[in-house]
Amino acid sequence: MGMVIIKTPAQIEGIRKSSKLAAQTLKHLEQFVKAGVTTAFINQKAEEFMRSHGAIPATLNYKGYPAATCISVNDVVCHGVPNQTVLRDGDIVNVDVTTILNGFYGDTCTMYKVGQVSEEAQNLMDVTKECLYLGIMECRPGNFVGNIGWAIGNYARKMGYGVVYQFCGHGVGVKFHEDPEVSHDADRNSGPKMKPGMTFTIEPMINEGKARVKIDKGDKWTVRTIDGKLSAQYEHTLLITDTGVEVLTDINGEYKIT
Repeated sequence: MGMVIIKTPAQIEGIRKSSKLAAQTLKHLEQFVKAGVTTAFINQKAEEFMRSHGAIPATLNYKGYPAATCISVNDVVCHGVPNQTVLRDGDIVNVDVTTILNGFYGDTCTMYKVGQVSEEAQNLMDVTKECLYLGIMECRPGNFVGNIGWAIGNYARKMGYGVVYQFCGHGVGVKFHEDPEVSHDADRNSGPKMKPGMTFTIEPMINEGKARVKIDKGDKWTVRTIDGKLSAQYEHTLLITDTGVEVLTDINGEYKIT
């Protein structure tokens, strides 16, 4: 366990603004995610929006990553590299955006449906969104970080899904990836305790089939389910407050601030 950065009020304000912009980027993309467009086109629209609002995309050139977003379609779990893949009716698409605004990071992702999707796909997305909600419900000062993963893992498995354990949430705000690691499948009362001023992501990746994943040998980034079954993911950046949690990337008022 490394050093968790407790943010100052000024840093929190910066992270809040960047988080809001990241969320607005995802909202802006809703109009473009449809059958017939390429993932490269969506990536381009995201980068234009971020830059036009004074931000730069955190993923671009991060450890050699070639794009401004990660776009993961169907059996791609995360880190899908935008390319000439054309979206088709029935696809489920995850877009993951991290903005750097005035040096501060905001990180969020959501799922989009292309036309009509199968009942299986809809159920998977619903359960994954509920997993994120259950994780957020564990966020308050004094609770263990591990209880986030404990709540998520238990629920996802109960619903018959696999919980990706090879990738996790993370501290974020003044750097792209900070401590603590936020596992989405953890033992009860494990890990560090949450403290006011901590900012981190919860980003459960839930698979229709097996939990294990593999990385494409071609681009060395794209992560897929081991069995070719669907995967879904939702992500928010959170701030632990004196009394509970503030969901910094929630611009739709889905989560009440406690």
